[in-house]
Amino acid sequence: MDVIETVVTESIEVDETPTVSSLDPDKSKAEFVWTLQATWQLVQTRLEMDQDFDQPVCKKKKLWETVAERVTAKLRAAGSTDVTVKAYECDLKWRNMLATYRKNAERSKRLGAHSVHWEFFKAMHEVLGKSREEIEAQRRSKLNGTKLGKAIASKRFTPILPTPSLTAAPFASRPPQDVLQLYMELQERKMNMWAQQKALEERKIEAINNLARAISSLSHSQNNSFQLPE
Repeated sequence: MDVIETVVTESIEVDETPTVSSLDPDKSKAEFVWTLQATWQLVQTRLEMDQDFDQPVCKKKKLWETVAERVTAKLRAAGSTDVTVKAYECDLKWRNMLATYRKNAERSKRLGAHSVHWEFFKAMHEVLGKSREEIEAQRRSKLNGTKLGKAIASKRFTPILPTPSLTAAPFASRPPQDVLQLYMELQERKMNMWAQQKALEERKIEAINNLARAISSLSHSQNNSFQLPE
């Protein structure tokens, strides 16, 4: 079954249709195909757990396992009894969708919301498009009238903010895909350096062999020149 996902370009939108390769039947059976229904279940489940993923300290692996279990349960409840979604499949699919969402968000800022026709954009933008101030205001509005909210309002205190780290800041702000890309670039540089070093060693060996042949040829010619005619 084909899954259509929109990729936004500068002036047009192109549909990407990833298909499962038929060259490896065993691998094709093991791979999960993201239908429209499964993708919606992933989006809804991941957005419901967005606050859990946004915590400063959280185990992302455990959270993605929870997402996979909930998506699998929803799909089976809908009638797909033989479906099992894995945690890494949910993580990878969400990364791809997040990249598409960011492109659509930039397009919406430049051209307006009417220019975006991606079916998942509105649901994702309602959660991911909120600023920190909006999230904090929403949290405070929920606390108003509650015992906890009244207790916080009656207390005068200065919040203790974590001391920013000058060295860790650049790396903490990098998205996971940027860190992976940096790692791949470093590995590629290492491979290039190794290839250059190997080529240099081969040229050294070739030069030594040429020198040895030249010496052998010179010695042979000198021996012939000293031989007396019979």
